[in-house]
Amino acid sequence: MNDYTLSLLLGIIEGLTEFLPVSSTAHIRIAEGLLGVHLDSEYWKMYSVVIQLGAILSVIAYFWSRLCKFIVTFPRGHLGNRTFLTHPLTRISIAFIVTAGPSYLLDKRIGKNLENLWVIGFALLVGGAIMWIVDVVYTKPRTNRLEDMNLFQAVWIGLMQILSALFPGTSRSMATIASGQIAQMSRASALEFSFFLSIPTMLAATGYKLFQALHHRQLGAGDPLAPHHPWIVLAIGFVVSFVVALAVVAWFINWVRRHGFVPFAVYRILLGFGILAWAWWRSMHPA
Repeated sequence: MNDYTLSLLLGIIEGLTEFLPVSSTAHIRIAEGLLGVHLDSEYWKMYSVVIQLGAILSVIAYFWSRLCKFIVTFPRGHLGNRTFLTHPLTRISIAFIVTAGPSYLLDKRIGKNLENLWVIGFALLVGGAIMWIVDVVYTKPRTNRLEDMNLFQAVWIGLMQILSALFPGTSRSMATIASGQIAQMSRASALEFSFFLSIPTMLAATGYKLFQALHHRQLGAGDPLAPHHPWIVLAIGFVVSFVVALAVVAWFINWVRRHGFVPFAVYRILLGFGILAWAWWRSMHPA
């Protein structure tokens, strides 16, 4: 399989899984392993992070008018009843800051866990079980709109997102949604907060990884064809992930309001068992 086809497939997988609570990181790493990508390649490590930018831009495109409204009405809000501390942009910023600092300090540990199938498998399995329980138990929310969430909810969600960074397979989306429901937010408001929080979180992660790649000249690693080859491969994954993710965001919002998260929890548990079985098989049959 050539690099262009490979990038097309990975872009589709990224777009499909970035905002579903099933862990895009786990799916990308699994796909890379099955498709013969060298998992120790610095270029492909960087690629798997950078194509997330395409998916993140789809959220900006989908919520563009609402984002503009938040910015224009800051800090009073469109009804004039908000303050600097109670405006949605501040809540999103607080959750991001709570997540970003520890995640940066734990970057080396996060990188090691990205290559550990046991960690990914257990994170999928445990996260699926938690999501199932939370979706069944927490059915009487007190916060039904993102605009009405409080400071505790923002800080709590930010702390829980650290787990998704530290244990790939947990899923940033799953951590945000489940922790939001535990903090008495509705499914819809927790999901919306997950989307908005993903913007600064993933922009920061993507920018940091891209800086590292360019600083160490990793972008040209393994390029046998031409200097522009790695950029074309990256562009394909970027564009495809944007288009697919845009469709997924629209579909997912409508799905959750009607059906909830249990089907995704079941999928996570089954996938987690599958990955653990794969990790066990690899330990018994080392290359």
